Amino acid sequence: MEKQIIITIGREFGSAGHIIAETLAKRLGINFYDRKIMDEIAKQNNISDKELAKYDEKPRSRLFSRTVNGYSNSLEDILFEMQSKFITDKADAGESFILVGRCGEKVLGDRKCHISVFVLGDKEEKISRVMDVYSLDRDKAYEMMRSHDKFRKAYHNSRCESKWGDSRTYDLCINSSKLGIETTVDLLEDYVKTRAMGMK
Repeated sequence: MEKQIIITIGREFGSAGHIIAETLAKRLGINFYDRKIMDEIAKQNNISDKELAKYDEKPRSRLFSRTVNGYSNSLEDILFEMQSKFITDKADAGESFILVGRCGEKVLGDRKCHISVFVLGDKEEKISRVMDVYSLDRDKAYEMMRSHDKFRKAYHNSRCESKWGDSRTYDLCINSSKLGIETTVDLLEDYVKTRAMGMK
């Protein structure tokens, strides 16, 4: 795209938010960032990506962390700051991209080129998708879905004033179960291009 566009996407587990974000990035011809940010940060700081992954998108441990003079010794906090710097550096350089998770709407929220999206889905549709993707029975798929969303909510709400999944937090919330993946991407593509036309 000619203008800088940054799209942050939050998502419920099983809503296909990740594949929707990745497909949209390909359609728009812009970069896509997800957990692979960890690889870049690991290389830049000579740290094991597997070690970093332990603290990715997790709220700080109150038991084993403390803040002194504004500096935290929490590895979760440190990684969040590293990810935020990675994201803002890309944005400051004029890059267009889509970011999944990582409280992107907070980190980049005040930029005119930023569009925030939340992808949700119907319960049974999400369970069915998790069953297919991970080859699980219904009970295990449901528990996996509940567990992931519980951690995502805790992580988001520990970092942001706004609440995870609250429609007032995002520019657009969309239920992917109603349209399916491809049509959801179609709608988002139209929305982004329409928004881009109004950006200075």
